[in-house]
Amino acid sequence: MSDQRTPVGPHQAIDWESGPAAPQSADRKPNIVLIVADDLGWNDLTFNGGGVAGGTVPTPSIDAIAQAGINFLSSYAGQGTCAPSRAMMMTGRYGSRFGFEFTPTPPGMSTALGMMSSNMGLQPVRTPEPRTIPFEQMGLPASEITIAELLKEQGYYTAHIGKWHLGRENGSAAHDQGFDQSLLMHSGLYAEEDNPDVINARLPYDPIDRFLWAGMKYAASYNGSAAFEPGGYLTDYYTDEAVKVIENNRHRPFFLYLAHWAPHTPLQAAKQDYDALSHIEDHTERVYAGMIRGLDRGVGRVLQALEDNGLDENTIVIFTSDNGGAGYVGIADLNKPFRGWKITNFEGGIRVPFFVKWPANIPAGQTSESPVHHFDIFATAADAAGAQIDHDIDGVSLLPYARGNNNLAKPHKTLFWRAGSYRTVRHHDWKLAVDPLMGKTWLFDLARDPGETTNIAEQHPGQVEEMMALLAQHNAEMVPPLWDSVAAMPVNVDKHLRQERDPQTAKQSIQQAVQEQFCGTEHDGSFHSASVIAFVEMGKRLTQQSAHLLTTYPTPTSVGDCLQWRSFDQRQFVTKRFDVATKIDVAACQLEGGFNHETAELLQ
Repeated sequence: MSDQRTPVGPHQAIDWESGPAAPQSADRKPNIVLIVADDLGWNDLTFNGGGVAGGTVPTPSIDAIAQAGINFLSSYAGQGTCAPSRAMMMTGRYGSRFGFEFTPTPPGMSTALGMMSSNMGLQPVRTPEPRTIPFEQMGLPASEITIAELLKEQGYYTAHIGKWHLGRENGSAAHDQGFDQSLLMHSGLYAEEDNPDVINARLPYDPIDRFLWAGMKYAASYNGSAAFEPGGYLTDYYTDEAVKVIENNRHRPFFLYLAHWAPHTPLQAAKQDYDALSHIEDHTERVYAGMIRGLDRGVGRVLQALEDNGLDENTIVIFTSDNGGAGYVGIADLNKPFRGWKITNFEGGIRVPFFVKWPANIPAGQTSESPVHHFDIFATAADAAGAQIDHDIDGVSLLPYARGNNNLAKPHKTLFWRAGSYRTVRHHDWKLAVDPLMGKTWLFDLARDPGETTNIAEQHPGQVEEMMALLAQHNAEMVPPLWDSVAAMPVNVDKHLRQERDPQTAKQSIQQAVQEQFCGTEHDGSFHSASVIAFVEMGKRLTQQSAHLLTTYPTPTSVGDCLQWRSFDQRQFVTKRFDVATKIDVAACQLEGGFNHETAELLQ
């Protein structure tokens, strides 16, 4: 995410490097294309029998990767949130081995999200005196060896396009971590909010969405350059540039890491995709479905570019998502048939699509039930390239399994997840999750209960004890995080955020917030409906304005910052007003049909 004070310049064309004009060797190393979606739900793709809007939004291009190779049905994200998963993909190691345990968080985001979450009845658990460092320095240590660095040693050209989220300073940026060229997602809007070719869907019930709209820009950067406007709707822009990379480097081995932002919020779909889905009545779901359609269309263009340039047979294409679908989007069944959402270690949060194809070496139409993990991507790519790995990693090459060798032991009998006190282990088919902070212990037998419907911890104390010992042994090998999480945000495991409407509670919240607006003065509790409506509208404006200030000037220590706040007291005033405004705005959004004269009269 870019600083709101950072200017965004006009679009700049990327001068992608070009390889030889003609083929250099008949037995060249395979190309490797890693495509990563962001917050893609297990049920967002039609290949596994699902799909958005009851399966009415097909994903033929992404499905084709699985059809042409192998579909790992028990595939796991490195973490329930994005950045740690990406760190594990790049290094082949648990992120907690080198301190990358938490997702880097921009300044002001924790303050804004904490207020919004509290006002929605979701009380964050704050870390007392957290160890923090600047956002730009929250990154992958330069001492870690990335797959891009390893492949460069094998003569590969390496390119990164899209999200990175592994740091920008101290050698952690993509162009400092082995990528010859990096087109970075500098902020997070898919297009300008008023772009007529894009359809937006705001999620007023979601604190993260509020923050993103207030704090993000439409911006890209290249190899550490100043920010500039991308060249079109973000998913299409990244696809356009990926196709150029393929065309320019068709005569030499290349590694392309295409890290799409879709379908992460804020929800913005290309109008052509939105218009093609008129059968979907719910606007939010239709925009989300449009983003899935655009993502699939982009993947199809990448696959077509490989075929058009004669590269399809000898190119490994890996497709996955950084974690499961997010409950705060407010759409049911994103992770069906699994329970839970992004941020959680329930299967819905960490079970992800994982497809691999390599026509020259992997038979088509395969499936595997063996547990695999994001960090296996490193070893798999290295194996394909013939690279020697001379340091310890946690992943294994999946190529022997993809080639149909049924006599091999499973790639992993034990896998771990750690995010502060929230820790999880899968051992064979048993899965234990513990969170002492919340006083929770869950035990599931995934062979009998893949949906994690029944916690059997009390019935199997011996199994709990055995798996707690595994967790203790694993944690003893890890290092402290490089920075602390500021707060633990609660997640409703069994409901998405739009399901938590409670009109009566909403009305009470609005009444309380209106009382607060009078700064503690005596009031009889009655309000003219028009006045309350005006105050609600003010709440909406203040939510956006205050969130902007909180994210742009989180710590007003400089003269310029103080002028923005007018004084340090002004920050406290805006923070207070933001708190009150959010209570009203969030509560109003929980009322069916929004807040209007009819519902306002009910407050009398």
